[in-house]
Amino acid sequence: MKQQRQYPKVMISRKAERSVKAGHPWIFGEEIISSEGELQDGGLVDVFAGTSFMGTGFYNSASKISVRLISRNANDVFDDRFWRRRVAYAIRYRQTVMPGADFACCRLVHSEADQMPGLTVDRYGSLLSVQVACLGMELVKHTVYRAFWDVLSEMGEPITGIFERNDSSLRTLEGLPEYKDWYRFDGRPVPDSAVTEICENGVRYLVDVENGQKTGFFLDQKYNRAAVGRIASGKRVLDCFTHAGSFGLNAALGGAEHVTCVDISRAAIDLAKENARRNGLEGNMDFICEDVFDLLTRLADQKCRDYDLIILDPPAFTKSRREVRDAARGYKEINLKAMKLLPRGGYLATCSCSHFMTDELFRRVLAEAAKDAAVSLRQIEARQQAPDHPILWGVPETEYLKFYLFQVV
Repeated sequence: MKQQRQYPKVMISRKAERSVKAGHPWIFGEEIISSEGELQDGGLVDVFAGTSFMGTGFYNSASKISVRLISRNANDVFDDRFWRRRVAYAIRYRQTVMPGADFACCRLVHSEADQMPGLTVDRYGSLLSVQVACLGMELVKHTVYRAFWDVLSEMGEPITGIFERNDSSLRTLEGLPEYKDWYRFDGRPVPDSAVTEICENGVRYLVDVENGQKTGFFLDQKYNRAAVGRIASGKRVLDCFTHAGSFGLNAALGGAEHVTCVDISRAAIDLAKENARRNGLEGNMDFICEDVFDLLTRLADQKCRDYDLIILDPPAFTKSRREVRDAARGYKEINLKAMKLLPRGGYLATCSCSHFMTDELFRRVLAEAAKDAAVSLRQIEARQQAPDHPILWGVPETEYLKFYLFQVV
């Protein structure tokens, strides 16, 4: 190290050393062997394995993840310029992988995958919807927000407001309060409304950054929805777990003969109807408010053959390793029923958005469902989340979305 370090130190175990060397930025409390200096929650600490410098990160004794690394360079200085470089780097990456109109509606920061732990920043036109789930990031957010405002403005992409969607329970694990509100700084006025219109794949949606799901919309399926739209022409489509109707709307825009959207939530169905109307697609779409499991069971019992493209985009059936076995049963059940409903030559789009449901396990579940349904699956595409939600090798938590498109033969 070329400079005198000003931060307290933590020494970590061999297990943590192996993890950090493999690329993972988290150090758990039980992996800290000893410390030197005064540790402050939310402050920076240097991490050592023996005499080897491993990196610098945010410390929080209240969290199971005691240290979240932000740099492995001993010469980094963590001032305003450092965070501006991080922000500019993340934005330039999105300009590259989400070119043209896609850059106007995408994720600008994907937490650890962008070396900004606990920070999520989604762009909806001139609005940014932000979530902070790390104490250290909370303490530097003013600098980070200003960097976003300035960098985007300098690029000719000015923003009019930053909405903080800090209503996630993850914040309580860091000792942070939950809230949601406009971020106010420099006396700048905030927008009159938290609702804005976006256009994705040619489909227009109203997005409510205050009350919508997550930060307002599920951006990670952007190109998977487009993949469905490409094969939908002339098809009769059943879009299960439709939420805002996004897969169904892409299918309808792609020329589907008819689309039926299903969700257990009345609010979701109303939103999907409004989005269909907004795009002039309501004429060949209908909407059912019902539990998808119950509907698929009923249609299977009726030996229904009304659909030749079925889309399954369920919420995460598991958010912990303990629930994986039950989740696997759930995924198998809905996919088995869908396979039985489809005629030979029909198409199935199926997803899992749980990190704990690994790709290997999801493929095994799909294979078992196909075997029980006495069908074969001809794979058309295997996809993941859009590249604005990058997967950082060595950090398996960043790899969560599995999407498969099959023909049932």
